[in-house]
Amino acid sequence: MTQPPPPPHQPPSGGGFGPPQDQPPQQPPPAQPPQAPPAPPSGGAPGYGYPQAPQPPQPPQGAPTPQPGYGHPPAPHMPQGVPQAPPPGYGHPGQQPGAYGQPQNPYGQPPGYGYQQPNMPPHPQHGGPGGGGRKTSTQLAVIVAAVVAIALVVGGVWYAKSGDEGGKDDTANSSGGTGGDNADGGGTTTPGKEKVPSDPNSRVLFQIPSPAVPDDTSISVSGSWLTDKAYVKSGVSEIVGYDPDKGTKLWTIKLPGPVCRASEHMTEDNLTAIAYEPAKPTEKRPSHGCSQVAAIDLDAGKKLWTKTAEVNGRQIFYDNITVSGGTVAAGGTSGGAAFDIESGKQLWVPKADDSCYDLGYAGGPKLVVVRKCGSYDTPQLNIQTIDPTSGKVISEYKMAEGVEYASVISTEPLVVAAELGKTDSIGISDVFSIDNKTGKLRIRISVPAAQYAARCSGVTTIEACTGVVVGNDRLYVETKQHQGGGEYGQTNEIVAFDLGTGKQTGQRADAGDRYTITPLRMDGGNVIAYKRPPYDKGGQIVSIDGGSFKETKLLENPAARTVRDVETRMLPEYAELLYSQGRLYMSARFASELGSAYQKRYHVIAFGVSG
Repeated sequence: MTQPPPPPHQPPSGGGFGPPQDQPPQQPPPAQPPQAPPAPPSGGAPGYGYPQAPQPPQPPQGAPTPQPGYGHPPAPHMPQGVPQAPPPGYGHPGQQPGAYGQPQNPYGQPPGYGYQQPNMPPHPQHGGPGGGGRKTSTQLAVIVAAVVAIALVVGGVWYAKSGDEGGKDDTANSSGGTGGDNADGGGTTTPGKEKVPSDPNSRVLFQIPSPAVPDDTSISVSGSWLTDKAYVKSGVSEIVGYDPDKGTKLWTIKLPGPVCRASEHMTEDNLTAIAYEPAKPTEKRPSHGCSQVAAIDLDAGKKLWTKTAEVNGRQIFYDNITVSGGTVAAGGTSGGAAFDIESGKQLWVPKADDSCYDLGYAGGPKLVVVRKCGSYDTPQLNIQTIDPTSGKVISEYKMAEGVEYASVISTEPLVVAAELGKTDSIGISDVFSIDNKTGKLRIRISVPAAQYAARCSGVTTIEACTGVVVGNDRLYVETKQHQGGGEYGQTNEIVAFDLGTGKQTGQRADAGDRYTITPLRMDGGNVIAYKRPPYDKGGQIVSIDGGSFKETKLLENPAARTVRDVETRMLPEYAELLYSQGRLYMSARFASELGSAYQKRYHVIAFGVSG
């Protein structure tokens, strides 16, 4: 597993995994004469989905064995007995994916632990199948015509992407389609609810300083929610409701200890759930265990109830908590439990034995459990869709033996991420599209770290994935950063996979030079994404049409350095981002005094547009 990147377009901080540490203020890079772009990533190819430039004809070099065209990836190494699909063209928008991201045919169970990802495609092999010596004028004409044709195809793709602006609308609605794997992705999508402002330029609504904590400590403040009445954020041993425009405190719920886990889901009545410690940390006892479960009314600012649970006479300590329908489900290595969110009545406790336990739950439209069985050396993960009220198993999919941890990207449709074998990925090298009615695998999609920037923390936090979202029966994934078109700076894209076929749809949303783009959530059939800014710009929120993949800017933050320095410490990998109707809230997951000598730390920063 690799360490997370430093804030974009800045020198590496040298820190390890976790929230970024403060650095002395950065100066923009001095102007320099144009330089040759840096070498591509290992293997000689840029990130997946990045268009390949056409290669000019080269003089022949003997008579080598005929080679595939440039960009045609080699067949991946596969375990015996697993059918391989023939890889089509590589990386070009509108083409089908090659070996990278190509789904493996799901006959029986997928390849098990130890599955190796294919290497990056080789450098282009010049020279044709003809004999040595000089090519004839006819051969040269054919090659030149082919290069021109490729250039026209590339130009045609970009032209089609930039055209057809259509009439003005005040919502970022999706375009319908007819389905299939056509160039614009096809598929019927539902309209989004986010309105397009007349002026997307935002201002800072309010900033909340980081709460005071003891020196050299870091305390969890995970959990943030947004309703029509309040922006709600966990503090140190408290939950606070703020006016969504002014940032003034509306109410405070005091807790005996810090919030250690928080559900990202809410009911229609804006009820949610948290898990917290029974006492505050001390020097002698920095943790008291995450044993308390509570329901919170986010509109009224009230704690409805607090419960604990036991398995075989032992208190349960929770590593994750979620909400589905009217059920709160919390789980961890010591067991799990479910409660009615309104009354706190315990609904069920999963049956535990010496070899199986509920590792964690994922909520939202469905309730899904990752159940871990087997021994430490040969774990067996079962992905179960369960009834929220009774805990009865509706369907089950068994992961390949040896997969230690899994994360749930979506419960409807059911999409699970896992890291197979020894890779450079962070919790996700492959994605499993599962039918949650039957428990059968629909398709498996490879998303290797060499090309994609999605990451998951499936060890205990089952729903903690960034850089990947699900909607329209598609998987939208952030690609790895690569050199942009300017003199310096990185960029990337969001690409889409069909969850039924596992193939790329041909849709691609470009971040633009010196920006990098991350999908945050769905808005109907649209993808809401955050664009991380370069050193001289503010970040952006865009809506990506699920049909045409046209980007619509919903918000752009100020470029002032004092504002940008706060914003770039709140990136999606390290912070919680909530966007709704022209307001963006960015908040920390931890309160800490570490590194604050260089820069004041903030708990929350909120942005809003005027119209």
